[in-house]
Amino acid sequence: MSSKAAPDVVLIGAGIMSATLGMLLKKLQPEITIDIFERLDVIAGESSDAWNNAGTGHSAFCELNYTPERPEGSIDISKAVKIAESFEVSKEFWAFLVQEGYIKSPESFIRQIPHISFVWGASNVAYLKKRQEALKSNPLFGDMAYSEDPSLLAQWMPLVMEGRDPAQQVAATRMEAGTDVNFGALTRGLCNYLREQEGVTIYTAHEVRDIEQDEDGRWNITVRNATTGIKRTVTTRFVFIGAGGGSLPLLEKSGIPEGKGFGGFPVSGQWLICNNPEVIEQHAAKVYGKAAVGAPPMSVPHLDTRVIEGKKALLFGPYAGFSTKFLKYGSFLDLPLSIKYYNIRPMLAAGIDNIPLTRYLIEQVRQSPEDRLEALKAYVPTAKMEDWELETAGQRVQIIKKDPEHGGVLEFGTEVVSAADGTIAALLGASPGASTAVSIMLDLLKRCFATQMATPEWQGKLREMIPSYGLRLSDNPGLCDEIRTWTNGALKLGVEEMVEE
Repeated sequence: MSSKAAPDVVLIGAGIMSATLGMLLKKLQPEITIDIFERLDVIAGESSDAWNNAGTGHSAFCELNYTPERPEGSIDISKAVKIAESFEVSKEFWAFLVQEGYIKSPESFIRQIPHISFVWGASNVAYLKKRQEALKSNPLFGDMAYSEDPSLLAQWMPLVMEGRDPAQQVAATRMEAGTDVNFGALTRGLCNYLREQEGVTIYTAHEVRDIEQDEDGRWNITVRNATTGIKRTVTTRFVFIGAGGGSLPLLEKSGIPEGKGFGGFPVSGQWLICNNPEVIEQHAAKVYGKAAVGAPPMSVPHLDTRVIEGKKALLFGPYAGFSTKFLKYGSFLDLPLSIKYYNIRPMLAAGIDNIPLTRYLIEQVRQSPEDRLEALKAYVPTAKMEDWELETAGQRVQIIKKDPEHGGVLEFGTEVVSAADGTIAALLGASPGASTAVSIMLDLLKRCFATQMATPEWQGKLREMIPSYGLRLSDNPGLCDEIRTWTNGALKLGVEEMVEE
């Protein structure tokens, strides 16, 4: 249905972030009008697409980069706890939407799949054991199992253990409650609901070319119809830039002071996708290892069981690469055009401080098929080249921020950048992004809709959609169990078969 000429809200990019924010706003304020503009002719065609991200349902169960080892040898679990809580919030919101009938068939976008961390070598085994001991005391990770027994590990992940040197010291942790999430399917489900609501219009094949603020605080959005070439201007009170790698250039166009100094470092990725059904059937888990020295978090190696469009798949990777594009379907001029007088110093400083990353990316780009096979064999010792095909994954733009001491630092998370007047916000960065989209958008609402968020009406609706809202599951074992029982039931986790017959 069409919205009025001047919508209350404009969302740029039809990915998981915009879809989540749009759904939250429409539930909190049903009369709100929203226009969504997507440059591609499909919904969720970039980072949210199932083939362009890991679909892990990032809950810090298996991602070792979220639990760094401190200099004195202890394990810092603070980031893992925060991410795990954020993912539970996402599950609560999704469970509410399914329960209310706003999204149909939860098995189309989320399924239970064990999350496993796997390491080898004495030092890595010692690290993993300390990690499990540190996490297990927290209610969010209480069911985490640990083993160094090759026979048990062979039951957990037969494909990983078959053909492995019996003298190799190995260890693994396993969380049965892990998930595989198809964020593309989820995003399309959210958008299908939104486009049926009064006051919401989704425009595909519409690229935002410019963003300017009037003296009265409203924003003028210049949009080009890619089909007809016609440009028009849309005026709105609030803008969210959720365009993935394309967010930084649009943030720069807005001219807000808060966006000055940010730069972007693009990192591309590739998957090896198994084409042998017999091999695919031997694996039913997401197995994450340790990243190579200098590797970005998105390049942590993992062997993933996926369910995409009802079909089981097996992926390994991602292999990192470098491209000056900010989007998979972007322009090679994206990086050079993003360099401005106010961010060149942070970008140069970050580049100097991250020479190991640059070296790592160069090595990845130069890899031969044989090199990629050797990396795969560390996780699948019996792997054969003919069983795997190389496919391009998504494009990510890591954040470069100003830093008083170093001039600029490269960060591997996500960050919401908002104007002081709360009329515009942008999401920059990558992992764990999609999995924590609901928490990220709640943080955005607190910044940009502070008055409404403080009202009893909105507070009540938020607690209805997210029963644990305002509470910490990590501090409340009983509530954690109660919430997980509810979400697992609503989302049918652990109930349905992985692939329907």
